[in-house]
Amino acid sequence: MERPSWDEYFMQITELVKERSTCLRRKVGAVIVKNKRILTTGYNGPPEGFKHCDELGGCIRDRLHIPSGQRQELSRAVHAEQNAIVQAAKMGISIDGGTIYVTNHPCVICTKMLINAGIKRIVYKEGYPDELSKEMLKEGDIEVVQFSDLVKDSED
Repeated sequence: MERPSWDEYFMQITELVKERSTCLRRKVGAVIVKNKRILTTGYNGPPEGFKHCDELGGCIRDRLHIPSGQRQELSRAVHAEQNAIVQAAKMGISIDGGTIYVTNHPCVICTKMLINAGIKRIVYKEGYPDELSKEMLKEGDIEVVQFSDLVKDSED
C-alpha cells in the first residue's frame, strides 16, 4: 500500500478546504500544521455574517478592473491564510513554528501576518504575482516551497 507523504496529505486537504470559498475570482484554501497535526484551516470569503459577493451583484475587484496581486485592500474577502491565523487566535492555539499549506502563494499582507505569527514554512501549490511578498519571505528566512517541487523530489 502506498500512502501520500505528509506534504501531499496536507495539500490534498487544502484542496477540500478551498471548496468552502465563495470568492467569484479565486478559491483559496489554507491549512496550518504543527508536529503533523492540523491546527486550523481557512478559506477566502467575507467576514463572518457578511453577505457574499454573489449576493451583492458580483466582485468589486472585477467591477473596478483591479488586476490580481494589486490593491488587496479593495476586497470584501478575508484571505484564506488570514482566516487560518484568526481561527488560531480565536481558539487560543499557538501556530508559532508551524507550517502553512496553501493553494496559492501568499500576498504581501498575508506574508506579513504569517511572519509575525511565527510560521516557519510555507508550502504552496500555485504562484501569485506579488514580488514584495517573495522578497519579505526571503528576508524573514521563511522556508517557501512550491508543492510541485516536492512531488518532483519524491519521484527522484
